[in-house]
Parts: sequence; structure tokens; C-alpha cells
Amino acid sequence: MFALRSVAKGRGVWSFPLRAQALSASARRALATASGADDVFHLETPRESESVFTAQDTFLRRHVGPRPEQVKHILNTLGYSSMDEFVRKTVPEEVYLPESSADERFLPALSESELARRGKELASQNKVFRSYIGMGYHNTQVPPVIMRNVLENPAWYTSYTPYQPEISQGRLESLLNYQTMVKSLTGLDISNASLLDESTAAAEAMILALNNTKDKKRKVFLVDEKVLPQTLSVLKGRALGFGIEVVQAPLHSDGKSALPADLKDRIMGVLVQYPDMDGSLVDWAPLAKEVKQEGGLVVAATDLLALTMIKPPAEWGADVAVGNAGRFGVPPGYGGPQAGFFAASDALKRRMPGRLIGVSRDVTGRPAYRLALQTREQHIRREKATSNICTAQALLANMSAMYAVYHGPRGLRRIAAKVHALTLVLKQQLQALGIKVLNHDALFFDTLTVEAPATEVHEVARAKEINLRRITEDRVGITLDETVRLEDLADVVNVFARVLSKPELSAQDLMTTASKQGLSSASLDQLNVHPNFARTSSYLTQPVFNAYHSETSLLRYIHALQNKDLSLVHAMIPLGSCTMKLNSTSSMNMLSFPEYHALHPFAPTEQAEGYQTLIKELEHDLALLTGFAAVSLQPNSGAQGEFTGLSVIRAYLAAHGQNHRHICLIPTSAHGTNPASAVMAGMKVVPVKTLPDGTIDLDDLRAKAEANKDVLAASMITEPGTTGIFFSKIKEAIDIVHEFGGQVYLDGANLQAQVGVTNPCIMGADVTHLNLHKTFSIPHGGGGPGVGPIGVKAHLAAYLPGHPVVKTGGEHAIEPVSAAPWGSASILTIAWAYIRMLGWHGIRTSTIMSLLNANYVKNRIQHKYKVKYVGKHGNVAHELLVDVAEFQKCGVQVMDVAKRLIDYGFHPPTCSWPISTGLLIEITESEPFEEIERLVEALLSIADEVQEINDGKQPKDVNLLKMAPHTIETLTTEKWDRPYSRERAAFPVRALRNNKFWPPVSRVDDAYGDRNLVCECGDVESFA
Repeated sequence: MFALRSVAKGRGVWSFPLRAQALSASARRALATASGADDVFHLETPRESESVFTAQDTFLRRHVGPRPEQVKHILNTLGYSSMDEFVRKTVPEEVYLPESSADERFLPALSESELARRGKELASQNKVFRSYIGMGYHNTQVPPVIMRNVLENPAWYTSYTPYQPEISQGRLESLLNYQTMVKSLTGLDISNASLLDESTAAAEAMILALNNTKDKKRKVFLVDEKVLPQTLSVLKGRALGFGIEVVQAPLHSDGKSALPADLKDRIMGVLVQYPDMDGSLVDWAPLAKEVKQEGGLVVAATDLLALTMIKPPAEWGADVAVGNAGRFGVPPGYGGPQAGFFAASDALKRRMPGRLIGVSRDVTGRPAYRLALQTREQHIRREKATSNICTAQALLANMSAMYAVYHGPRGLRRIAAKVHALTLVLKQQLQALGIKVLNHDALFFDTLTVEAPATEVHEVARAKEINLRRITEDRVGITLDETVRLEDLADVVNVFARVLSKPELSAQDLMTTASKQGLSSASLDQLNVHPNFARTSSYLTQPVFNAYHSETSLLRYIHALQNKDLSLVHAMIPLGSCTMKLNSTSSMNMLSFPEYHALHPFAPTEQAEGYQTLIKELEHDLALLTGFAAVSLQPNSGAQGEFTGLSVIRAYLAAHGQNHRHICLIPTSAHGTNPASAVMAGMKVVPVKTLPDGTIDLDDLRAKAEANKDVLAASMITEPGTTGIFFSKIKEAIDIVHEFGGQVYLDGANLQAQVGVTNPCIMGADVTHLNLHKTFSIPHGGGGPGVGPIGVKAHLAAYLPGHPVVKTGGEHAIEPVSAAPWGSASILTIAWAYIRMLGWHGIRTSTIMSLLNANYVKNRIQHKYKVKYVGKHGNVAHELLVDVAEFQKCGVQVMDVAKRLIDYGFHPPTCSWPISTGLLIEITESEPFEEIERLVEALLSIADEVQEINDGKQPKDVNLLKMAPHTIETLTTEKWDRPYSRERAAFPVRALRNNKFWPPVSRVDDAYGDRNLVCECGDVESFA
């Protein structure tokens, strides 16, 4: 045994035991034999340690799809006598981890009911104070119709990124609503479909400013002194890889805003907060004019609710607006997830980061939504990409969009007016107490900064279970939101009254004050901010924001959109490299507990003891499963995890006098976001060849490592590779990189094939990111949220990311990579629950089942499809790459096969990646055997349809594949002149007659959409 040490961010160092991993092959075999490793499937039959009193609501038997007798059938089909034999022929022996290698006592499984009790126990340790801290996070009232029918609805949270628009029209329409909402409120020309959070959106704007400048010597990004501290820190961390100098300065003083004279000829962009961190409204128009004269971009970090009352950024000269949409119906969740937003002027639309929803048409001419300008995708442009963004916050963006749809422009204005009126009353009452309010006139929206004895104020507030913003010893901040009542406001006023020994007030007293000020009877038009900042332009005039204001109408709208999307509630989603497994109800339940979703991320940590325990336990579990010494949960996407891992490597090298090392070796079999992430981290990418068998060319790796030995920083390797197979010489590859002074980042995109049977540390990696939205079952949410923590070896632990507000990270922490200390903290509850319910044995079983299912599909279809790569013993890992290049002889392309699969009721596999003619198929452990057989039947049937074309029985231009998918509208037209029957088009196999998902549109014309870019609603009618 040895102690595996982990830095538990700000909480000291802890350790836990793990059995030694560096065992000889003979020792591993002996351990496996002694432990009875063949018997790994205890799905229905009790284990020896169980009794009649053992809990029967065990998660494993519900999570894994195939039943024991079906598992035996699969093994027999593959020609194996035991599971142990299969696993040993699939996972390379030198990195194989037998079941006995980690004692199950260190990660026992909880039943579903036991997990529920534990989740409630931890929740009870969180104290949900009324938080008026602000700083980018606000409480909000989530409409129950949205909570129940979007957030808690698997039809919305189990769908995938809409790369197949024909079966994604519902969420695409909703995301288009989100884009329109942001565009309309900011006044800018175009918006994307969300980013990760406000701070990373600001970082993306900084890179956009760099790429937009014509003078490449301009490398200064200027930040106003009253920008959020977490945003400033994220900017500094992101700037390092691009050689950008982030300079913070007071850009507004003495009532004027202007550029520092000594920086004018060096700036490429400016960031301001509007309203600023202290709540004040500043006229940034003169600054914007000056920046534009210098050729720079103006970025405004702003607040969507405030923009219903204050002049939008575009009207005073901003080129880009960023922020987060959390206060539109998404609670703070101890930091997230919340949808970041990014809007820009028309001139910047083709440089804009993130996903963009556009309007195109299908082959029948009907309007259809799609992802636009996909050539910007990092998978396509690789190291030339302008961003490595791979995950948005689609689920949360949809919630915010529905919030705006539900309330409409007048409803949103009414909410904003209430918040502002409360802030006016608060100011008046504090001044009556003799408190100096630093915000002048009505030059604020919802936030006040006051001079007061802060220590006493916070002490009294804490006794009343109130959190205020801590600024200095004599300054306190107060931010109000839509959940605040007059009773709450009275409690805030009385905190200061008690400190000053003044009489306390009641809610009725405040109502009297409001009446005297004319606030209680003021109309929406009468109540406003300072006239110089009052919004006069209209917003949200599109029909969708003015039609669904009753619960009945919104409910029907939500479900009308839901019915146009294929999700896991309908069928398997066999996307390679994406791991679309079951998102169990039992692991999702905690997300709805207010003790988890209502906490402010900057609340004192003693108010979040339950969260802190959960975070520590999840770090422990992930460290145990990966073998690493320490884990950071801060990165809130997989690509963010890649950037974080490389940034940690860069910091480590710099600390050891190796800052000149900048070369990153990346095999062509690595995950698609790797090259863009390396460039973001300030590294130069040198590609490494892949051999014809799909493995890394070790000779080429050695040659390039040796050629760059003095400047080699890292290598990014994906294992199993995107070729779908394990690399038997992975340790040798990693040793080569180490030999020449580099660190090894092992991409965790395919960790689904590793957990429990091997791990990155056995392979020799120094750092790995883990996609919690893949391997550990956080939902994909239609394109987000995601979480991408990193695990590191001990020598890198000191460099894990920190945070300027809450202590996290190691002794020499790098700058934060996300706005919140623990990233998207609230959805960590899902991965924690998933691991805790499976335990060590269950996780290992799940991994083996995903390997088994993939190989079963390979075995069943390989006589009609070419499986591009197989391992040493003829097996694939958790996914298989099918090459349909042969189909091109009769005119059938990979996308034709994909669209025809929609007619069979399936989401197509990953298409044209990692090879242009490929279908990357992944079958998770949670799919029932019957569904796996249904996919096999569909694939074999499609192969027969291709053969008909090849034999001349179907024409090459108009056939079942070329015309797919087939909609009800197409099939019910009076005229039918196609060379196949309507029946074959609609019901190619018998089972579809009883259960058929109908695509709402025919094949979408991507080229038309890019030529005619329309990215807002209102230009086409809603399909609902």
C-alpha cells in the first residue's frame, strides 16, 4: 500500500490508500486469479457478501443495459469463454488494472435510497443565507414550468449538440431565441448560442480583439479598475499564451472617461463593466470613441436585466458585449452552470467564438435551423482555430431563453423596475441613517456601495443570515435581485440601524417611504434610472417573446419544441467520443435541492460545509480512479480542461527555469480540440504521424522529440485514440516524451474505456482532464453544460488554478480558468452521485460493458462494413471507426448513411471524424441489448440499401439514402415519383411501425445557410 496525496484546495493536504499499481504481469495474473476476476457481473444474482437484507435498489443493476444471460450471449458471439479473457484481449497487458488492484472498501457503492439520504445529509450542512453579494451572481425565481419541463426533463437534458439539425429543430429554435434575446437587449448585431461564463466570455473577447487588430504590435488589453476581480484574473491567465499584456487602470475619473496617454499606441482593446462592480453607471461613450480612433475594440461586460432599463452598449459604442444570463431564471448554483453570452457587431461575426445558430432551409424549401459557420470549429481548423471552445451552456441558455419568452419585454421590465425601486428605497433609508452612499443620483441599477464599519456590519448581517459584499474595512456592497421582498429589504436596512444603534424599521415603514417617493404607484415608463442612461429603444419585439405568457401556452411551446428533438428518451445516441450514457434520475435529483442551487459562490465557506465535503469526496474519487495525486474541479468544459492542464505544465516549466520550452507534439490520432488548446497555452504544435494500423508512429514521435529536445514542453496524447483502439505501446510513447524533457498530457476524452481497467498514471501521464459529461454521466444538455476537471501528478499539484475571491489551488496556483472557484459546482452533485452509487466494482463493470458492447456491434456488422482499425487481438476499445469509403463507388457519402439512420429512429454516429469517410460509433454500457440489436439491424439494412444502388436496382441520385431523412410531410404529399415506396422510406424495419420518431424537416441545406446568414428569430415564423 502507498499513500496517494491530494491537495484539497485551501483545505490542506489529505491522503488515502490505494494498492500499488506497478505490478509485474505475473503478479497481476495471480491477483486476478485469487480475486475471481471472471465474476465481474453481479447485476441480478447476489454476491457472496450479500444477504436477503441487502438493499435491492442497487444502481448497477439498473444502470447497465444488458442482462446477465445477454452478457453470456455476447461473450459467446465474440468467442470468449469468460469476461476476464475478453478484457485481457482488449486492454493492453502492460497497463491492465485487475479488479483486485483497488480495494472496494475505499470506494463502496451506495444504493439509490442510501445515496438520497447522504445527499440530503450534505444538503442540510449548507446554510442558504440571503446573499446580496452580487459580483456577477444573483438569485432568481425559476418559473416552475421551466424548472419541471426543461431543467428536470430528460427530453431536454439528454440530447446532444445539434450537429444533426434534422432531429434538433426544437433546441435550435430555443437557442435562436437566446441569441435574439441577447442581441436585442445589448443592441448589437449578432450573438452566439452561449459561452461558459462571463469571465471566459471576456477572455474570448480579448482574443477577438487581438485577432482583429491590424497592428500586430498592439498587445495591450486595457481593463477598467471596476471590472469583476474573477474576470481580471481569468484574462491574465488567458493572456499568457498570446503574449498579451493585461493592464488594469482607472478609466473614469473626475466625471470623465479616457485612455491613459502612455498606452494609446499599444492598446488593441478595452474592457469595462456596465454597470460597474460598485453599481455605478458610467458614460463610456467618450472612451469608446477614443478606442475606435486607435483601431481597438470596446468590450462591455454587462447585465441583461439592467439592459431593460439602461442604454444598451451598442448605443454608446461597444463592439462586443459579454456577461452571463443567470438572473434570467438560472440560480447561482455555487458558481454555475450559467450561460455566458457574447454579442458583437456585424463586422466581427465570422471571427466570433462559440456556436452560432442560423436559419437555412431544407431540400423542400422549408425554413430550418442549423449550426452556422461550422468551418470555424476547432476540430476542423485545429491549430489555426481562433478558439478551442467545444462546449456551450445550451441547457442553461434554453432556460434563460424560456424565461424571456415567459415574461416578455414588459414582464422583464417590470422585474427590473421592482429591483431598481427597491434599490432607490434602500439608498434613501441608508442615507436617513447617516450612511454615506457612494452611488450618486440614480446612476445605478441594483447595486450600492456604502461607507460603514464593515466588520460590525458583516457580523450583524451574519447573525441575521444575510451576506453582504466584503470590500474593505470601511466599505460594503449591496446587490438586490428579483427575489427580494420589502421584508428582506427591511432586514438589510436594520443591519445598519443596529450597528449605528438607530431604531429599526418594518416592511410597512419602507412601503410608506416608497409611497412618498412615488415608487409604489409608478408605471413602468415613469420609473427609470438617471435620464442620461435611460433606455429609449425597444427590445424583444419578436412574436415569440410576446405570445407565451400563460403557463398553459408556455408548457405547450416547450413540449412542441421538445417533440422535434431526438434525445435519449427516444433512442440510443451512438456518438463516438461523446459517450451518451444514461443520466440517471437518482443522480440528477440533488440538482433541484435549493441547498445546492441557491448558494452564492462567494458566500463564506462555512456556509457551504456540505458542498465542501462533496467537493472533497469527488476530488478523492476522481484521484482514486485516475491514480493522480491531486484534482482541480474548476475547468467547466473538456476543452477548458485541456487548456488548464497545459497551463499547469507551462507554469511548472517556468518555475524550473524551462520557460523556453514551447513545442507540443500532437499525434494526428489525438482528440480534435488538442491543437487549438495547445496554441491557446502559448505552444507551437508539431504533428506526429499515425501508422496505417491507427497507432502512434513511435519512430516519428522519437525523431520529433529528439529534434526539439531543448524546447520540448509537452505532448498531447489521447488513449484510446480517436481511431477507436488501445495502443499497446502507450507507455513507450510517454517514456519517449519524458526522455526528452517534455510533460505528457493524456486527453481524457476517451476515459470511458479506462476507468477501473487501467488509468492515466499507470500509462505514465503527468496530467489528464476528465469529461464529467461523458465518463461520469453529467448530461450533455443539448450542447452543454460540461465539466472538465484535471488530475495531476504530485509535482504539478502546486500549480492547480487558484481564485482571487475564494482560496483554491496549490501553493503556486496559476490564474483561474473559470469565473467560479469550483467551476460549474452545482452539477458536480451528479458526477458525485454517479460514482458513489456505482462504487469501484460498478464503475469497472460499466467500463467493461461499454468495451463489450462496442465489440459486439463490430462483430455483428463487420461482414458488411469496413472497421478501419482493430487492436492486437482484433478488438476495438469502447468505440469503433467504420469507414464507408467503399460506398462512394455508387455515390453514397458518409452523410447519406447518417441521414438514413434517422429514418430508422437513431441519432447518427459521429460523422466524418477522425477520417472524412468515417462513422465513429460508441455504445455505452447503459444501452439495453435490444436497442443494440436494433442499431445492428438498422446498419445491416442500410448496407443492403447501398448494395441495391450498387447493383443498379436504385438510381444513384434519387434513392433511399440520398433523399433521407423522410418527414411525414414528404411522405403524405399527393404526388410520389420516387423509385421506392413510401412504406420503405418510412418503415424500413417492422419495429418502427410501433415506435417511430419523425424528423420535423428534411435534409438541411448547410451551404445556403452560410451564404445567407440569418441568426435571429423573427425572420421566420416559429414552427411550434
